[in-house]
Amino acid sequence: MPPLTSAAPNRTLRHLLLAVALVLAQQAAQLHALSHLKRNLVMAERGGKCVPPVNHPAEQCIAYHAVDSVLAALAPAIDPPQVNLATIASAALPLPLAARIVFDSRAPPALS
Repeated sequence: MPPLTSAAPNRTLRHLLLAVALVLAQQAAQLHALSHLKRNLVMAERGGKCVPPVNHPAEQCIAYHAVDSVLAALAPAIDPPQVNLATIASAALPLPLAARIVFDSRAPPALS
């Protein structure tokens, strides 16, 4: 007896929820990065002295670290040298036998 419910809607709902969770995590990581902006501006003005502490625990920074810098992770760490490979010249060889284009009838001799 086939099951009464299909697994496809559950899988689709799971994928949709995962996509929404990813978008929300990226937005939260951007908001977290903006929360550090005020501290970074004060640090730049004062030369790193008398900097106010961050208003959230360090665990929050660690949690958003994996989501925070996606574009920097995509940049290659080293620039590999460009290697020009030698091109191989193609050669056209003649066919060993000429193609046979003849109609071969498969009917009996009396009817052909």
